[in-house]
Amino acid sequence: MIVIKIGGSIYSEVSSSFLEELKEITSKKPLILVHGGGDKVTEIADRLGKKQEFIVSPEGIRSRYTDKETSEIYTMVMAGKINKEIVSSLIKKEIKAIGLSGIDAELLRAERKKKLIIVDERGRKRIIDGGYTGKIVKVNVELLNLLLSNNFIPVVSPVAISEEHEFLNVDGDRAAAYIAGSLKAETLIFLTDVDGVLIDGKVISRMNYEEAEELMPKIGFGMKTKVLASLEALKMGCNRAIICNGKKENILKLALEEKEGSLIYKPPFS
Repeated sequence: MIVIKIGGSIYSEVSSSFLEELKEITSKKPLILVHGGGDKVTEIADRLGKKQEFIVSPEGIRSRYTDKETSEIYTMVMAGKINKEIVSSLIKKEIKAIGLSGIDAELLRAERKKKLIIVDERGRKRIIDGGYTGKIVKVNVELLNLLLSNNFIPVVSPVAISEEHEFLNVDGDRAAAYIAGSLKAETLIFLTDVDGVLIDGKVISRMNYEEAEELMPKIGFGMKTKVLASLEALKMGCNRAIICNGKKENILKLALEEKEGSLIYKPPFS
């Protein structure tokens, strides 16, 4: 099984071979597509007059601060516009795709974060209300297995549901990690706009779990979330994670053959 995470902006820029590659892979292996789309959320929120606020955690992870109104806009754009556009493009290629959010059948159950620790512009740590941001605690693997056994590609938007049935913003990379880990996927692929994990301008082509952990302090904001998500997936049972450039031709084939991107692989855990 393969889980692919693709950003909303990257999806519009993927190579001409991407959908054909997806179709070929799904004829041989089950596949799940998880998408992002933060840029589109920000664009539409701005058009609606809702200015977006971004925060940085002490670990250097940048994320959207999600209040009630932002949660509603986020759900509308992610589970509506972006998800259905992707599903439509797959169906056009005769790929059996079904669009889901984490809300549907409680696909992604999450705990609402009560408090967040952030680092402000002056480098000081502060505690703020958690808003409508969640931490995934459970994936409905029965639903995914049911769809996969009937040859559907689930296309998942990263909106989760809380114990109180609230809609929560969950990071797309982390959603992909939890899905891949919960299903013990063979491979988790992150498609981004760079060639992989860059250290001093050079792509790190492969690293094991411990090596990736050691490199975390040297990795920039945008990539750090993907490496962290890769480590989470591996810890939960995924076999390998690959971070690569989704704009390249035949990128899925090359990534699966470990000829492109940054491979993070799992050592034996005790």
